[in-house]
Amino acid sequence: MRALIQRVKRGGVKTAGVHNTIGPGLVVLLGVGEGDSQADADLLAEKTANLRIFSNAEGKFDHSLLDVGGDALVISQFTLYGDAGKGRRPDFTAAAKPPEANRLYERFAAALRAKGLTVKTGIFGADMEVEIINDGPVTIWLDTKSK
Repeated sequence: MRALIQRVKRGGVKTAGVHNTIGPGLVVLLGVGEGDSQADADLLAEKTANLRIFSNAEGKFDHSLLDVGGDALVISQFTLYGDAGKGRRPDFTAAAKPPEANRLYERFAAALRAKGLTVKTGIFGADMEVEIINDGPVTIWLDTKSK
């Protein structure tokens, strides 16, 4: 399972009449790969919630999303598994099939909520307009296969 995490001043997602926004916090672009499990979703949620990428009074990364009481916006993004190593068109065969990917996407969001975080989401599998107002910018890549 892969997450591209961006620290944001605000973020939003709009699709099919749904518009979810967050204030300061994290936008998490989440990709689910073939063979990923509930354990991967739980591990990645734990890492995301506790990732110390918010600054302390001295400007050093010392606080997590939990510490600062920030929000999370979780957006499904199978394209994180795109492989453009051959040719010019990415190959997405390493991404999980939609039913399993959706189940683990929901599991990840639920695991963040269980930690007391406010979590908003896009709509799985939909075309979405995503707004990200970076803070920093700070962007972190996490992959459960790189434990």
